[in-house]
Amino acid sequence: DLGPEDAEAALALCRQDPVGSVLAGVQVEAIAQRWRMPGTELLGVVSGSGALEALCWAGANLVPVNVHGEARELVAGYVRSAGRRCSSIVGPAEQVLPLWDLLAPAWSRPREIRDDQPSLMIDTQPAVEPDPEVRVATVADLPMVLPASVAMFTEEVGYDPLAAGSSYEARVADLLAARRTYVRTEEGPDGRLQVVFKADVGALALGVAQVQGVWVHPDRRGEGLSVAGMAAVIRDVRERLAPTVSLYVNSYNAPALNAYRKVGFERVGTYATILF
Repeated sequence: DLGPEDAEAALALCRQDPVGSVLAGVQVEAIAQRWRMPGTELLGVVSGSGALEALCWAGANLVPVNVHGEARELVAGYVRSAGRRCSSIVGPAEQVLPLWDLLAPAWSRPREIRDDQPSLMIDTQPAVEPDPEVRVATVADLPMVLPASVAMFTEEVGYDPLAAGSSYEARVADLLAARRTYVRTEEGPDGRLQVVFKADVGALALGVAQVQGVWVHPDRRGEGLSVAGMAAVIRDVRERLAPTVSLYVNSYNAPALNAYRKVGFERVGTYATILF
């Protein structure tokens, strides 16, 4: 288990592929500041010379970084013996899928395997005009943002995240407090404001902001809200948070892929996610 004294080497390893390693990078940067989430581990694989050659964050998710060959066998052996505690395995497909092959005989059957999720990034200004109505949401927006977030999660993952308790609402509130949620709001049929476009910076580390939770209200899909909306997100993120904006999306989601290409995102790799 890596600690603060290992943070410099771990950050150097993550920086070899900052877009692919951003999820683990969040945890490494936290350890560098001498903080970690209770009940989690940052596993390290050290070479014979003592150099850190691979790592894997083991918490709510299992996130590998440079886990190949013998390192994969060592990581798999450790987490297999500990039993499954994560809700997903996520990261670059060339690491996640072979790792899952080693874990599958001992772990429960996953709900879904998403083995082809294009990893996209942009480190320039967007290729289209940003939507001037998209803004950074505040904590006061929680009553509007939470239903949109729940709808997004339920549609994407397949179950209501509020059914498991209050942790999801706390996560939404944390992102609002950190000024990492973007919304466009409009008056709904009942005369009250509702969210019609939403996106979150779900991970921020290594100079990369990974956008998650992109959602357009079902009644407004097909109107191009996500194109101009993402352009607004990119502009503000690059001004305030990080020079590089990334995301990953299911390969079968053609409308989303087309929208992101119009904004200026380019494919730089492939993610995979094993969902339990």
